[in-house]
Amino acid sequence: MTAPRPAASPRLAERPARTFDVARIREDFPILKQQVHGKPLVYLDNAATSQKPQVVIDTLVRYLTTINANVHRGIHYLSARATDEFEGARAKVRLFLNAAEDREIIFVRGATEGINLVAHSYGRQHIGPGDEVVISHMEHHSNIVPWQMLCQERSAKLRVIPINDAGELLLDEYEKLLNPRTKLVSIVHVSNSLGTVNPIEGIIAAAHSRGIPVLVDGAQAVPHMAVDVRKMGCDFYVFSGHKVFGPTGIGVVYGRAELLEAMPPYQGGGDMIRSVTFEKTTYNSLPYKFEAGTPDVSGAIGLGAAIDYVTALGLDRITAYEHELLDYGARRLAAIDGLQIIGTAKDKASILSFVLEGVHPHDIGTILDGEGIAIRTGHHCTQPLMDRFGVPATARASLAFYNTREEIDALAQGMQRVIEVLK
Repeated sequence: MTAPRPAASPRLAERPARTFDVARIREDFPILKQQVHGKPLVYLDNAATSQKPQVVIDTLVRYLTTINANVHRGIHYLSARATDEFEGARAKVRLFLNAAEDREIIFVRGATEGINLVAHSYGRQHIGPGDEVVISHMEHHSNIVPWQMLCQERSAKLRVIPINDAGELLLDEYEKLLNPRTKLVSIVHVSNSLGTVNPIEGIIAAAHSRGIPVLVDGAQAVPHMAVDVRKMGCDFYVFSGHKVFGPTGIGVVYGRAELLEAMPPYQGGGDMIRSVTFEKTTYNSLPYKFEAGTPDVSGAIGLGAAIDYVTALGLDRITAYEHELLDYGARRLAAIDGLQIIGTAKDKASILSFVLEGVHPHDIGTILDGEGIAIRTGHHCTQPLMDRFGVPATARASLAFYNTREEIDALAQGMQRVIEVLK
């Protein structure tokens, strides 16, 4: 039997290396061609989830129509093909993060499950009464709650790095928090509510100088910038596939092999075992020790296709283009009377979070939706951060490389419509 061919390579790979033709790129995203409420869709909710290029859609259809089988232990043709592509996706993730070995890449459902894995496995093993875990004031609830639960269980203490009014970490205060009782630092790379890009290498170096390991939540970083976990020096790095133009339900934990080797499994059953008796279970090797049950095979393969796509486009070019677009958007919004941007850090990525005097963000989102503009309103799973800025919620426009200046103009015009209706 002839092996099914992978989906066609991204057409981006055929394009001149120095061009960034957004109009051409948008043709790869069929969902962007539709109208909403009779208006062209302006999708600015990329921090919640990004849209999928045709090559990812085609990859999922090809897998489900020609290969679909369970992985690793089947001896038949389809299982072997599924295993090859599943493990091939793992190798793509390794290259994407510049990890040293495939076994350092663990597939999970998303960044949230990744943080929970580390909290339950590494945390329970290393954190005890009186110990401390350091996070920051700008964390997503997913990087707060697992550590709260662990600290409550282990009689440990959660310490929080404060931020300034621009939404930047107070690094002097961070250094003061580090002490012999600190057993882990868990920090966001890019804030989902502010867009702040944290100086992650310095944060890691400060912790490592005291022998403290660091987990980095990269959910909002990997769609917008190149990530090199070895250059960064982190001990754990987590992200979600659906925010980097892949499917939902798949995510990644990177962990240094020597740490993962010493950690107990997070869940039991399925692929995480080598042998089982009623008296004893011998666990599988890495990475399978942490992948209990049937994995999201199609999701991992789809993630691999998404990684191929953004790699062909070039993450350095994505960063440069989005930075220019973010600056343009900040200038357009700042010119609107009564509008305040929340989060004005010097180093930002992709996020325009704002409030309008006298108008609830939910009403902003509703009126913009009527104009075909999709943004996110609410606390963005960062309620302590909203409290820090004294607001219950914000309106958030979040960018991706397929967004345009014309869409930013549409957002600004939509905000004028909000003012006409509500003020």
